[in-house]
Amino acid sequence: MTGLEAMIDPVLFGRWFAGDSYAVPRAFIAALFGLPLPTATACEAYFRHTGRSVYAPGTPCREAWLVVGRRGGKSRLAAFVAIYLACFRRYDDVLAPGEVGTVAIIAADRRQARVIMRYITGFLEVVPMLKAMVVSQTKETVELDNRVVIEVHTCSFRSVRGYTIVAALLDEVAFWRSEDSANPDTEIINGLRPGMATVPGALLLALSSPYARKGVLWEAHRKHYGHDGDPVLVWQADTRAMNPTVDPHVIADAYEEDPASAAAEFGANFRSDVESFVSREVIEACIIPDRHDLPAASGITYKSFTDPAGGSGKDSFTLCIGHVERRDEQSITVVDALREIKPPFSPAEAVKELAAVLKTYRVATVTGDRYAGEWPRERFRENGITYNVGEKVKSDLYRDLLPLLTSTQIELPDNPGLSRQLQGLERRTGRSGKDTIDHPNRAHDDVCNALAGMAVGVPLGRAEGDLGLTL
Repeated sequence: MTGLEAMIDPVLFGRWFAGDSYAVPRAFIAALFGLPLPTATACEAYFRHTGRSVYAPGTPCREAWLVVGRRGGKSRLAAFVAIYLACFRRYDDVLAPGEVGTVAIIAADRRQARVIMRYITGFLEVVPMLKAMVVSQTKETVELDNRVVIEVHTCSFRSVRGYTIVAALLDEVAFWRSEDSANPDTEIINGLRPGMATVPGALLLALSSPYARKGVLWEAHRKHYGHDGDPVLVWQADTRAMNPTVDPHVIADAYEEDPASAAAEFGANFRSDVESFVSREVIEACIIPDRHDLPAASGITYKSFTDPAGGSGKDSFTLCIGHVERRDEQSITVVDALREIKPPFSPAEAVKELAAVLKTYRVATVTGDRYAGEWPRERFRENGITYNVGEKVKSDLYRDLLPLLTSTQIELPDNPGLSRQLQGLERRTGRSGKDTIDHPNRAHDDVCNALAGMAVGVPLGRAEGDLGLTL
């Protein structure tokens, strides 16, 4: 039975994918598995949503990238693909004794991945023929009687290695974030592909609303959208094209409130108002390999910046200490020490720890933002350090840091967390035309904020006071 036949069969999935509302999803399934397009409407949908001018059935896609607006039915469609590949194909010829084939579901976090899993378990529960194949089931795993397991995987490049992958479903891949990597989407896909290499017909299906013009979703769109005969299919469709049942007034209201956001969320267009702030190559050119803290030295005036946090949330309490020196007629900013205290922590103990580091470098004054009013000033004062409030907002700190990075007039420590956060910064253009620079949603910038504050937010003239300690 082909994927399209299973999709419209009333005993299987027809009750969920029949009717005019699902004409475009059915066209996608036909293209995904290299099947003849069933109707003129399907042909029109294929050409409109792939940017291609020719369709030649016969060869299933090895990769597909589904760029669809929110509420467009991506998760339900992905669940169908997962079940079809798990239940309607045999993998005995490629599985060694004791080996199982895995349909991996990966999202930004395990909770998000369980959205697709709930559709999968729901389908399996109500279709008697499929329910009979289930050997065991948990919230995150379904084991079938044909040596295939459907399971949720952690969004980490480490967790996907070692499996025999018959299919990988990557949910909302444009929004993956990780504390382990600046580019989790790229590294996870690179980890998946070797596990798919020994399985004929293995499929990588990535589905997401689009975001900025960066990451694997954008790269796939840039390389493969509109290319006739390409075995990698990119299908781009707005919300109502895939799911006409969505209330048009909801979408209209979203466009009125924030046109740029709505064009991505519901129109499936990549945002032109969000760009990467600085490239990995620029950052790496400033990193001194294997350098961590530099010892305090006499004759150097140090400056410092701290980004306080309360200890019970998700933000870290960070501190950066550095100095400026002249080399070959240039001023070079050197990072001497970088500290990050991750939550949970006691704010009072964190201040005490960072004050001790400041005193090591003879620094009596630290600069920070307006976090929590007088609290940072009082705590640092109790530990013998004066806390000054910086004059620049965070976005301006990053803007002024950029020339130091691009001209390699700053020396960065070999700190993976700092590098990841710098690479993750985004430049956004608001309705007024003014740019702001900040971390993406669900990400952090505590370490690079302390760095930027030290480098460009503390004029040497008001620096730092000297504790008068002898080194």
